Formats: sequence, structure tokens, C-alpha cells
Amino acid sequence: MKCMYCGCEDSRVIDSRSADEGRTIRRRRECVNCGRRFTTYEAIEDTPVLVVKASGNRQAYDAQKVKNGIIKSCEKRPVSMESIDKIVDTVTKRVYNSMEQEISSKAIGEMVMDELKSLDEVAYVRYASVYRSFTDIDSFMKELESLMANRNKKQGK
Repeated sequence: MKCMYCGCEDSRVIDSRSADEGRTIRRRRECVNCGRRFTTYEAIEDTPVLVVKASGNRQAYDAQKVKNGIIKSCEKRPVSMESIDKIVDTVTKRVYNSMEQEISSKAIGEMVMDELKSLDEVAYVRYASVYRSFTDIDSFMKELESLMANRNKKQGK
């Protein structure tokens, strides 16, 4: 690391500490040449993931947009903010762990619905109705019937 005072490229680390909730490391350094101290920060480089919309447009992945959509579907439901945050964290991890530079908005929507289905069925149906753009009552009923059939299987009926 280059000293900001004398430009020497040789320094030694005096102290290292975790910062920013473990996402960065703060290092206190001392220049070997001039003896002055300075601080550096080491962080994981964020590789942006682009979301490919149905229209073909691309925009950077934004976890806040995912969260806002989930919050709308969970309005007036007994779903805690902690549960919503867990879903957002899970979806965000899956997006970044896919190791893809681009991901479709459809894939993200499916991830959210997978999580909502086990959390709250009403929130799931609300999210699905917007996400899948139900055009008529028949498509809406097919989704409800599928949900009920899965629930009955789990209950052993």
C-alpha cells in the first residue's frame, strides 16, 4: 500500500479491525520510510448484476425494489419485517450466487414467490397476481387451485 505522505510502497499493518458489520476491514498502517501512520479499508468488490426486464431493458439489481414489492403484498398480513428482510436476503444471495452478470426479472419474481408461498399464502397470491399479470379470473383460479392442491398434499389429504 502506497504511503499517502511520502509515496513509499512499503508499509506494515499495525492493527486490523472489522468494520461496516463485517463487510470491510479497517487497517492501521505505518510507512516503513517516513514512519507516519494512515488508515486503509479493504472491502469485497461488488460485481453489479443487471436485471433484464420483460421489455428487454436492463437495470442494476436493487434489493430495495424487491423489498418494496414484498411489503406491498404483505400489507395487513401478520408478516413481520424480520421475515420480509429474510426473504430479501435469501433472494439477494441467490441472485449473486448465481454467478451471472444478468438475471431476468422473471427469475427474481419466481424466487420471491417460492419464499412467500411458505410464509403467507395470501401474500403469495397477491404477489403472484401482480407478477404473473392475471388477465382473467380463470388464470387466477388455476393458481389458487394449484396452491390448494399443494397445501392438501402437505397436510396428507
